[in-house]
Amino acid sequence: GCREDRLDEFASKHGKDKVTAYQVDITQLDQIGSFANDIMKKHPDLDSVILNAGIQRSFDFSNPDTVNLEVVSAEITTNYLSYIHLVKAFLPHLQAQSKGYLVFISSGLALVPAPRCLNYSATKAALHSFVICLQEQMRAGPGVVQVVEIVPPAVKTELHSEKNQPGVHVPEHVLMPLETFTAEAWDGLDKGDDVIYVGGLPKMAGEGWEKGR
Repeated sequence: GCREDRLDEFASKHGKDKVTAYQVDITQLDQIGSFANDIMKKHPDLDSVILNAGIQRSFDFSNPDTVNLEVVSAEITTNYLSYIHLVKAFLPHLQAQSKGYLVFISSGLALVPAPRCLNYSATKAALHSFVICLQEQMRAGPGVVQVVEIVPPAVKTELHSEKNQPGVHVPEHVLMPLETFTAEAWDGLDKGDDVIYVGGLPKMAGEGWEKGR
């Protein structure tokens, strides 16, 4: 994770005999390899990696002067490039296990983009396409690594907070409670699904036109 205070709180809540937390800034792409090596050295039995980083920002390209390209680049790095670096870093270790798991959290906006957050939608669409292709590549080996994509709806998290998206109000009723999302996602993982659509829009899109791809 990126916020050390939250990581320490989580480890304290669940017990340090069950949870070990490490802080990393995944936007520093050149540090990901050494971070992954440190994790694998300390936890040689690691067999599952869940990738869940994400930021969402609003841009209005009809008014180009308002678009901050540094923020655009940060969103691309966080939501897409960091995943690629993490996959490359962890995959050899997972391939060496009796069975490994790579789990990606994408977004329903990968399937149905939102004009307000067009760059976010594009990064998630890129990740979605990457996962589809990675699943196909990994079926042939080497190793036995199951690649899973979880496609959530808008979930009630800090992603949509005023702090992270000033001036953007997402109606409370459209946000899925985090506990509900977690339960549905876990159910799909427990069933061994390769793609887990959670919530109305992802299910409608995923089980409709996306199934024919």
